[in-house]
Amino acid sequence: MEATVSDERPDQEGPATFRDVFGQSEFRALFAANVLSWIGDYLAKAALTVLVLQETRSVALSAAAFAASYLPWLIGGPLLSALAERHRYRRVMVLCDLIRMALMVLVAMPFMPAWAILVLIFVATLANPPSQAARSALLPHILEGDRLVVGLTASTSAVQTAQVVGYLAGATIAALNPSTALLINAGTFAVSALLVRFGLRDRAPALATGPRNHLLRETAEGFRIVFERPVLRAIAVLVFSAMVFSIVPEGLAAGWAAERTGGGMDAGTAQALIMAANPVGYVIGGILIARLVGPTRRLTLLPPLAVLAPAALVPALLDPPPAVVALLAAACGFAVAGIVPVANSLFVQALPDGYRARAFGVMASGTQVIQGGAVLATGALAEHFSIPAVVGVWSAAGVLLMLVAAATWPRPATIQAAVETAQAESSAARAHTPARGPGGGERGREHGRRRHAVT
Repeated sequence: MEATVSDERPDQEGPATFRDVFGQSEFRALFAANVLSWIGDYLAKAALTVLVLQETRSVALSAAAFAASYLPWLIGGPLLSALAERHRYRRVMVLCDLIRMALMVLVAMPFMPAWAILVLIFVATLANPPSQAARSALLPHILEGDRLVVGLTASTSAVQTAQVVGYLAGATIAALNPSTALLINAGTFAVSALLVRFGLRDRAPALATGPRNHLLRETAEGFRIVFERPVLRAIAVLVFSAMVFSIVPEGLAAGWAAERTGGGMDAGTAQALIMAANPVGYVIGGILIARLVGPTRRLTLLPPLAVLAPAALVPALLDPPPAVVALLAAACGFAVAGIVPVANSLFVQALPDGYRARAFGVMASGTQVIQGGAVLATGALAEHFSIPAVVGVWSAAGVLLMLVAAATWPRPATIQAAVETAQAESSAARAHTPARGPGGGERGREHGRRRHAVT
């Protein structure tokens, strides 16, 4: 069932609760599978750097093992995400989990040389774009209205928590035996595949056989719909702008801690504090904003929070100690938690069914590129200027950027019209899709609508 802004009825209903969201059995299965996969991913990243370092004694190759997990998004994220539109979402997710499980088992084998590990990691992470695109496109079919916003908040907050847990657990286990950490990662993919296979309904592909074009053309359509439609373009600009500055403290944490440690805090502790602060702030902000702020107020708060997020980092110009830097990063994460879930919810609501996975690929790839570029740019600047000055000035520029994004943010009526247009396009597409029986197609969707209405 399509989620729309009008479904939220903000003047008549209070905000959805986490109990409402987790009361949906399909969401529980998708949420658990997603959290397991993310914990496994971050655990593996921490373990792989140790494993490659042990095998090669090369810091460069160890860093390459970490970077290999980002390459698929940079090289073919939108193209691979488009595959999720052609096949059943459940099948895509299960197959991707099984592929990653098998490859992680191979990586953990003691006879595997370093070059083979890098190749296998790259191949395994090629499964990330279609899997995550399928998850993103499926969520609006499970949750509607304000439940979608709360569900996205829960999911993104869980990813931030998984990052902290995965890194800590991976580093701890890898210190004893890196292969064990990789086998645990393989196990998380196996459990995730089981949760998806038996916890989600099987739905028909979003893109029917008839309308299909060449895969490259379908990928280009994903770019076109994101950047040609004003509401989607405004959301993309807002989210990309938030990523430009919010990642910087985390990316420069090692250098910042090494140069600015004081007050008895060692560099390792200072680095961990700065890196964990933004995710922790995001989790706290996501929970509080979703629980205490109603749907209408969230939309109203989105532009000021967009300006507040980079403004929180401007005091870095004063060269504060690491504990204060962590508080600034946490405040930034708190503000971003009020931006991303709401923007994501509007984004998926303003997209017709057949474009969601492809548009997600565009957004996810753009986010990866922008975050990497921001860290590289600020890192290069930090070679010539002090890190506090770089972060402070970079964030001040972010305030100006967000002021422009807030000033050009679409009016509520424009957003409403965009969502209604997407809903009409989705309904028209469904009307031309043949019935496929209980497992998918129009009958399966109608069954889902009736069942969802009861719950």
